[in-house]
Amino acid sequence: MTAALPLPDRRRLLLQALGASLLPTLGAPLALARTAAADVWPRALPVPGGVARLSLGPSPGRPVVHAGDSPALVLGDPIEWTAIVGIPLAAPVGEAHVTVQAAAGAPARRIAYRVAAKKYSEQRLTVAPRTVDLAPEDLARHERERAHQQQVMATFSTPLPTDLQMRQPVPGRRSGSFGLRRVFNGQPRNPHSGMDIAAATGTPVTAPLPGRVIDVGDYFFNGGTVWLDHGGGLLSMYCHLSQMDCQVGDVLRAGEAFCKVGATGRVTGPHLHWGVMLNRTMVDPALFLAA
Repeated sequence: MTAALPLPDRRRLLLQALGASLLPTLGAPLALARTAAADVWPRALPVPGGVARLSLGPSPGRPVVHAGDSPALVLGDPIEWTAIVGIPLAAPVGEAHVTVQAAAGAPARRIAYRVAAKKYSEQRLTVAPRTVDLAPEDLARHERERAHQQQVMATFSTPLPTDLQMRQPVPGRRSGSFGLRRVFNGQPRNPHSGMDIAAATGTPVTAPLPGRVIDVGDYFFNGGTVWLDHGGGLLSMYCHLSQMDCQVGDVLRAGEAFCKVGATGRVTGPHLHWGVMLNRTMVDPALFLAA
């Protein structure tokens, strides 16, 4: 029964089914399997800006998986490995694939999956003109900052995370802003690649998972910014901060405060911009949160 389930976490399902086998009906094991499916994080949503969970099958060692040129997070055990792959917002609809190296010297294989369509809304905002039509010195600053952030986003470290269910980093209303096609002062710009959470300036921001601080800075568009590394290419970013109470190298526990909400950078008011990255790809943070 468990082998037919689409989820790769068969060990847990088998243990739960064994524990339920003493019950007099078949309905209980099926209910347990559905509960286990609902508890897998992040939730699979193979759309642009979403996450694909790809079963890699059994292997004595952890396979190495690449999505394009970027290493992907692989979790599991020799019974069943799973690749957790971030899908770019710019990904075309249709077939995509990852490459899998099961062991050193073994030939690589491709695992294909399909990216489904998702329509994101459009948002029109009015901001300070200098943050849309950049002066030469501001453009030069932005280019320097972008090059630095590309280095930060390439971080891929161990140990790998053991629990991917995240805590919301600040209390407040979650905006459905991820993926919005944004128009600033009438000019189209890149889609919104994070979740905005309404909160007052000075509200403490806490780590959604254990992590290490890998970048602290004040950037032209993002304002006060902190990046956390959770292992295996899973990163998170926090923007528009009024205060950063941490420094590079700090190790944080889940739920530990490390910065404060603000209204710095290109904003229309105080809020937290929270981004989550997998394999150098920004994905929807809501997939890591309980509904």
